[in-house]
Amino acid sequence: MAASSAPSTKRQLGVLAATAVVTGEAISLGIFLTPAGMAKSLGSPALLVAVWCGMALITLAGALCFTELAVRNPQDGGEYVYLRRGFGRQVAFLYGWMAAVVMYPGVAAALSVGIVPYLRALVPMPERVAGAMPAVILLALGALNYFGTRLSSGVMSTLNWLKVPVLAALVGWAFLSGHATMANVLPLAARRAGSDPLVDGIAGATISAFFCFGGWWEAGKIAGEVKNPSRNLAVAFSGGVLIVTAIYLLLSFAFVAVVPMQQIGSNAAFVALFGEALFGAAGGRVLALCVVLCVMGGLMVLTMAVPRVTLALAQSEFGDTRGGVFGAFARLHPRFGTPANGVLLQTGIGLAVVTLGAFDKILAYIIFPSVVFLALTAATLFRSNPPVQRWWYPVAPVVFIAGSGVLGLMLLMHNPTAALLGAGIVLCGLPVRWVLTRGDADNRPVKALTSEVD
Repeated sequence: MAASSAPSTKRQLGVLAATAVVTGEAISLGIFLTPAGMAKSLGSPALLVAVWCGMALITLAGALCFTELAVRNPQDGGEYVYLRRGFGRQVAFLYGWMAAVVMYPGVAAALSVGIVPYLRALVPMPERVAGAMPAVILLALGALNYFGTRLSSGVMSTLNWLKVPVLAALVGWAFLSGHATMANVLPLAARRAGSDPLVDGIAGATISAFFCFGGWWEAGKIAGEVKNPSRNLAVAFSGGVLIVTAIYLLLSFAFVAVVPMQQIGSNAAFVALFGEALFGAAGGRVLALCVVLCVMGGLMVLTMAVPRVTLALAQSEFGDTRGGVFGAFARLHPRFGTPANGVLLQTGIGLAVVTLGAFDKILAYIIFPSVVFLALTAATLFRSNPPVQRWWYPVAPVVFIAGSGVLGLMLLMHNPTAALLGAGIVLCGLPVRWVLTRGDADNRPVKALTSEVD
């Protein structure tokens, strides 16, 4: 592909598109599956609300941190840029290596496979066609993002903003139709029979809630394409997190008000029970449509955001004047103005992961280092120049780092083998970087964090 040497993308996304990025990845397949497992494990509506609210507090603290970082660094790349300016290129490369090559293609593959049963509930299809659907989805979304940001952001915004009234209508119908009853919820604090031991239940529910919220930080990856970033990114991060919190609380409450906790078996069975209770025989199709809408919106966010990390990494490590394969990732498409080669890379790796069926293992291994990088990203605020002067500083980063630390410890204790293997996969990026750069990049000065718009 021919490429241009344009150094940065155009600012063409407004506040609605930026907020849609925050809500899009967070409100995905997890909202239909996670509350069931959390409710069964905790056994108490009050505990369920407490876990959601506690995670919302940590997430809002993180959103304040990421808002400040995005406003100070209003360019594409998100965490890669923040880590590079806070802790240097080696740490940043490890994040970029994990995000662009390992984690996000695995997430995209998992979502594209996970959506297929719901598509089949809407449109019956032969087994052979169903088997090809994940690849078709990845290729279609890759094409949308290859041919222009305006087109892809329009589709992404439409899908993700459509989620909000659809899910709100689902909650409203649950109560207005009379299927939701307080008898299923009361007493609020009493734990139902069959729930997990209290400490184990809270730990498991906290991990589930964290990753159900996961993805709100993606807006920073497209900061270089957001108009008036100091205002729009602030609204997107904080407003998006509040929208996600409201949706999760309301939908979780509707779930347990419609289906008694004692009837919760598997996650899939719970969703089926909820849909059947609200819509009868058509319940499976209605819920399937909601799932497809939410997952497709999340996939659109991934396909838009991750190639911007590849672009930022390549520009930092190789520069947009270097020839060859790696320099090509540092340049934008001359006609469409997109990180087209990054889109091709992400789509190609996603297709390979789908073909190999390895996404479950990738996600299990990479969760722990992902949490570590989130905490490190917030910690870059303590190295900022000029220093942060906000009403919430330093409380917000301390809360977010502490919350991420507790979560990381839970993950390490729950499955130390997977956590350590994930850390090993990330550290493999160091020899990869040495081979690719031959040590040249370390001779370039690392730019300090500033509050100026590039």
